[in-house]
Amino acid sequence: MQPEHDAPRTVHDSLREPANRVCPRAVAYWRTSAAIGAVIVLAITFAVYFLVPARPWWATAIVVVIVLASIVEVAAMPTIRYRVHRWEVNDIAIHTRDGWINLESRIAPLNRVQTVDSEQGAIMRLFNLASITVTTASSAGSVDIVGLDADEARELVATLTTITAATEGDAT
Repeated sequence: MQPEHDAPRTVHDSLREPANRVCPRAVAYWRTSAAIGAVIVLAITFAVYFLVPARPWWATAIVVVIVLASIVEVAAMPTIRYRVHRWEVNDIAIHTRDGWINLESRIAPLNRVQTVDSEQGAIMRLFNLASITVTTASSAGSVDIVGLDADEARELVATLTTITAATEGDAT
């Protein structure tokens, strides 16, 4: 029997909670993105609300709900999402967990990886963040890690590319 520290990784290792958090600057990024979206939604909501001459009581109730939901999204979502959003790559799989209302955990075997892409939108660049999308041979879609430090994202893309190039299989 091999000592525990020399034991090869197993699928069970991939099922534990992913070890890595995203960059702490992701909270400010998510808050900024949510605030921009909230301003747009609220501008449209108030424009429609005040342009309609006869407003029934339920229209006011809908506006209040939209305002409260926007406040919750801007104030609470980024912090909750940061606490939940985790990722890990080992020699057999990539494992992510994300969400803030609905939680999603994804594990993709590295021998199923087809492409590794990185993205850095305009707001992400302001916070020196990037996201990575790992496309697999799966109908469930890609595995995404949003909110990585830009340098860490570049290193992770290189690491994943090296690991998947060395992994046997045709990713289909």
